[in-house]
Amino acid sequence: MLNIEKTLNENAAVLTLEGRLDTITAPDLEEAIGELLPQLGELTLDFTKLEYISSAGLRVLLSAQKRIQGKGSMRLIGVSSSIMEIFEVTGFADFLTIE
Repeated sequence: MLNIEKTLNENAAVLTLEGRLDTITAPDLEEAIGELLPQLGELTLDFTKLEYISSAGLRVLLSAQKRIQGKGSMRLIGVSSSIMEIFEVTGFADFLTIE
C-alpha cells in the first residue's frame, strides 16, 4: 500500500510517500506525477516514510526525471539508507538529485 500526500505551492509540489512503491502502487505515483507535471517547475518527492521501492518504482522515477528535465527540476528528500543503497546499486544515485 502507498499513501501519497500532495502539497502544492504555485509551480512547486511536494509528494510525501508512505508505504511501499512497488508493481501494484507504482501506477498511482505515475498518475499523481502526470497530473502535476504540466504546471510544475519543481517536484520534490519526500521518501521519509517510504519503506520499499521496487524496479517498477524506479521506472516511475526515471520517467518523471525525463519528463521534467528542461522545464524544471526533481529532487528526493528523506531517503533511507536501504533505499539509498538500491539507488547506488542501480546507478540511479548518479542522475537523481538526492538530498
